[in-house]
Amino acid sequence: MSGDVVIRAEGLGKKYLIQHQERQRYSRLSEVAVGAAKSAFRSVLSGLSSAEAATSVEEFWALKDVSFEIKSGEVVGIIGRNGAGKSTLLKLLSRITEPTSGRIEIKGRVASLLEVGTGFHPELTGRDNIFLNGSILGMSRAEIRSKFDEIVAFAEVERFLDTPIKRYSSGMYMRLAFAVAAHLEPEILIVDEVLAVGDAAFQRKCLGKMGEVARQGRTVLFVSHNMNAIERLCGRAIVLQQGSVSHLGDDVSAAIAVYLRESARQDSSQSGQLSWRSSTGQGSSKVDHIRIDEMSLDQPARNTSEHAIELSNDSPIRVTLSGEIIESSPALNLGMALYTSEGELLFWSCTTDSAEESWPSSAPGPFTLRCEIPARLLNEGAYRIEYISSLHFQRWVQAPNSGGPAIDFQIRGGLSDSPLWSAVRPGVLAPVLQWIRDDQ
Repeated sequence: MSGDVVIRAEGLGKKYLIQHQERQRYSRLSEVAVGAAKSAFRSVLSGLSSAEAATSVEEFWALKDVSFEIKSGEVVGIIGRNGAGKSTLLKLLSRITEPTSGRIEIKGRVASLLEVGTGFHPELTGRDNIFLNGSILGMSRAEIRSKFDEIVAFAEVERFLDTPIKRYSSGMYMRLAFAVAAHLEPEILIVDEVLAVGDAAFQRKCLGKMGEVARQGRTVLFVSHNMNAIERLCGRAIVLQQGSVSHLGDDVSAAIAVYLRESARQDSSQSGQLSWRSSTGQGSSKVDHIRIDEMSLDQPARNTSEHAIELSNDSPIRVTLSGEIIESSPALNLGMALYTSEGELLFWSCTTDSAEESWPSSAPGPFTLRCEIPARLLNEGAYRIEYISSLHFQRWVQAPNSGGPAIDFQIRGGLSDSPLWSAVRPGVLAPVLQWIRDDQ
């Protein structure tokens, strides 16, 4: 490995074996008995058990032929859609699992923050876990003591330092885990999309700390769906698509554009329309108060022969959410976040924005919710709309930029009735406002 290269991956691949159980139609008891006897007889002849005969095995390559180099002091973003192989790559780099093919060379101590509480022991106190994690990183007790006060101050858990961390909330767990990983001076810091569990203030604090770590000359690998954070923090970016590298370069903006184009193309080719549907029938995530089955965008009198992901500026955009409320709560709040193609947040809109008497019902059961983005608001360009929900002032149910239901779309045309505007107007928004002169 050359002097300033701290991570080198060559032809990296990770294969998993997925078993599929044969699906059977409902049958009468006599049919089941006869079928079982035939299956057992065939299994004996072929040397297989009846259970093995009823299953098939599929090879799935989570990563395939991934190669790159990362130099000391670089901050590299790793981006891609859900299932692209980002977390698998980080687990290989963190030595949590071994590659099926290829090789990895790493020079220096690695601290990984891949999920809440990675490497923590739930029965130990916060104090004990700080020393445990430091020891795992190869630090002496004296080195850990020198950083102890900084870690506790950053994590804001001083009152609970001698409490077993199994009693910590997810936010407290995350604050302590990040503080340990960032303050114990590893040469390489690997951070997955775990900051979504923290509040906005904590996320800003973590991003600031990662920037400080990078300025100290240490290497940071950062996975996030927040393109604004990727662009602000990273000097390079790797785009993964279906387990392979689709873009690798020094221009972070170009990498983000590649990722957004791929996302839009896949969304349109999968659905053929401006909609997101749960592929499993189980909603966007584990059941937590609410399950979202479908999200869609539409416009009145839209020509279905138009490009699948294009909408016009001169008509309202109707947003529809449907699913099921599992557990009612007066604090339940759901809505959407709208972003530019660069990941800049334009606005949030939620069910509790209006006066309380006009809030939609949160009674348990199936629901369909609709709202409209006004006509003549968005300029021409690419956008992303994302479902969000929370228990107000308590916690996120589906946090922004956490990989939940989202739709990529484009706005074209209808920017103004004025004959003076033949080109696109500057800015993200392009409203047509009425100007009136008082003396007329």
